[in-house]
Amino acid sequence: MNKLSELEAILFVVGDEGIPLEELSYLLEMTPARVYPLIQELNQSYTADETRGLQILEVGNQFILTTKKEFAPLLQRYAQSPMSNRLSKAAVETLAIIAYKQPITRIEVESIRGVKSSGSIQRLTALQLIKEQGRVDGPGRAILYGTTDYFMDYFGLKSMDDLPDIKQMEDELSDEMPKDLFFDRFKDEVIHSNNEGDE
Repeated sequence: MNKLSELEAILFVVGDEGIPLEELSYLLEMTPARVYPLIQELNQSYTADETRGLQILEVGNQFILTTKKEFAPLLQRYAQSPMSNRLSKAAVETLAIIAYKQPITRIEVESIRGVKSSGSIQRLTALQLIKEQGRVDGPGRAILYGTTDYFMDYFGLKSMDDLPDIKQMEDELSDEMPKDLFFDRFKDEVIHSNNEGDE
């Protein structure tokens, strides 16, 4: 394991919120002056290799691992594909948390679910069920997520007051998220696995 692979792993895990140079420096146990050239080196390896579909973007003080722009039409087709419109159990759980707790950050979603949720959030964003609703004031400027008008239309809601009462559902919860709104909608589409994480 080397520093380039460690850097790549960190960028992959933090997802679309990105990570500041100072935090990368702390995690990699290197000075920022040594980490920045490492980021450039990794990004150059992506750029030079036509078989790689990734790139690193620097947005403000955040570094984000994302797909190359030439793959946008392909990823748009994926998002619109009937075969991709199924939501996993993880995505449905994430959507329910965002609906009830919005605006909410990815880290807060993950603290509730207990597992990484960046993949589910990216999926829900691509399906236009959630969107960015601002950023947290403070270090990192984490993205705040909330539901969209399409979410309201999709579930036949006139307002967020039409969501089932959370207190009543909390009394009925066992090990799963509420079934009456989200799971009923996707009951034939939820993908189950023995040890499902985020994908």
